[in-house]
Amino acid sequence: MKRVIFGFAGLATVLATVLAAPAMAHTGAGEVSGLMAGLSHPISGLDHILAMVAVGILAVQLGGRGLWLVPASFVSVMALGGVLGVIGVGVPFVEQGIIGSVIIFGAVVAWGGKMPLPAAMSLVGVFALFHGYAHGTEMPLNAHGVQYSIGFLLVTAMLHALGMGLSLALRAYIENSARLVARVSGAVIAAAGVSMAIS
Repeated sequence: MKRVIFGFAGLATVLATVLAAPAMAHTGAGEVSGLMAGLSHPISGLDHILAMVAVGILAVQLGGRGLWLVPASFVSVMALGGVLGVIGVGVPFVEQGIIGSVIIFGAVVAWGGKMPLPAAMSLVGVFALFHGYAHGTEMPLNAHGVQYSIGFLLVTAMLHALGMGLSLALRAYIENSARLVARVSGAVIAAAGVSMAIS
C-alpha cells in the first residue's frame, strides 16, 4: 500500500511540475534559431510535453514492437509535418489538432492502450503532423533550420522516452498497480487537454 501511495505522490509531483510550465510551444512563440532553440521549443509548451509523454506511456502499454514503432511513427510523421510547415503548405486546424492530441492520447492511455498496433501508429501519426507543422512554420530556411529540426526531433524522442521510463519505473516499483497509475495519468493528461481547449 505504501508503494502505491508513493507512486501516486511521485506521479502527482511530476504532473504538477509539468502543469506549472507555460503553454506556448505554438506557431509564432519564441525565438527560433539553431540547435538550442530546437532543443528548448518542444518543452516550452505544456501541450507538447503532455502529448509526447502520453505517446511514451502508450508505447509501454502496447509493449512488444509498439515500444519502438509508436514513438518512431510519431517522430517520422512529425518530421514530415515540419517539412510541410517550412515549405508553406497549408494545414488547417493546427492548434486544435495539438490540443486534440493531448485529449485523445490521454484518453487512449486512460483506456489502457487497448488498440491494435497499426491503429496506434496511425493515431499518433495523424496528430504528429500537427505538432511537426507547428514547429516547421517557425524554422528558419538556413543552416540554423537544420540544427533547429535536429533539436526538436531529439527532444521529442526524449519526451517519449520519459513517458516510457516513467511507465516502466512505476510498473517495476508498484507492480500490479502500475497499470492503474498509467491509466490515471492518461485521464489527467486528457483532462489537462480539455482544460486547454476550453480556456
